[in-house]
Amino acid sequence: MKGYGQFCPIAKASEVLGERWTHLVIRELAAGSESFNDLRKGVPLMSPSLLSKRLKSLEKRQLIERREADGHVGYRLTQAGKELVPIVFQLGVWGHRWVRSDLAAEDLDPSLLLWDMHRSLNVGFFKGGRTVIRIEFTDQAAKYRRWWLVIRDGDVDVCLKDPGFEVDLTLTTDLRILTAVWMGDTTIMNAIRENKVVADGSPHLRKNIAVWLGLSYFADVRPAQQRAGALA
Repeated sequence: MKGYGQFCPIAKASEVLGERWTHLVIRELAAGSESFNDLRKGVPLMSPSLLSKRLKSLEKRQLIERREADGHVGYRLTQAGKELVPIVFQLGVWGHRWVRSDLAAEDLDPSLLLWDMHRSLNVGFFKGGRTVIRIEFTDQAAKYRRWWLVIRDGDVDVCLKDPGFEVDLTLTTDLRILTAVWMGDTTIMNAIRENKVVADGSPHLRKNIAVWLGLSYFADVRPAQQRAGALA
């Protein structure tokens, strides 16, 4: 982007961070994504060519480093990039407090929600063997209606196609409600009590759902002003 023509550090930093999507790429790297494909899952509306361009720009600015090993390419934050992480996340705190999403349809994305959720599941809760959780969105087209989270040995896989394993728990809801739970606008137990989420399957998983489900990093941030009818 064109520079501001100022020596002010805020202006110089803005020249680096002012390009669209840059903050979100930093967010994804900070959350643990390293491969190009994983980064794309965190910014599904960003074209591959633009993501590639941003990664090259960040590498040139020495905010990230590109590594190749065994034929695989990965990206990691440098020390300069790591120092940006609390700034980017504080921006998220401010955003969730003052310009909080009202979860309108244009802000909702099932693939992004499941990608975020899979990174925050309390995998320590799941002991031994494999656990499969199916999520059914009643308001989504057939292609994006069913998702599977497969937890085993501390890892969580997100599947859009049936992995073929026995399902331990099914959560049936709509995308807006589950996003609201994830973002802290309501709790999973309230959603279940109000029949906005239906949980079928393992009694142990149902009883402890608030323990293992996990929430967004920003879920505890309270809005500056309570919005009337936010989940109506």
